[in-house]
Amino acid sequence: MEKTIIHIEGMSCQGCVKSVTNVLRVLPGVEHVSVSLEKKQAEIAFDPVRVGVAQFKGAVEEAGFDVI
Repeated sequence: MEKTIIHIEGMSCQGCVKSVTNVLRVLPGVEHVSVSLEKKQAEIAFDPVRVGVAQFKGAVEEAGFDVI
């Protein structure tokens, strides 16, 4: 397992946190997701053979948020 942190703009409430958590959690190879509204970031534990940062960014952006 590897861990990465992506920084996210546009989250304004716990509903946003839940949305981001849900779109990341369903990606194949994702083991754990922790999204922080205060830090504007998501910490993701994942299997790098199955998924990567590009997929995380794409999923978050499709959900309507910006990855910086």
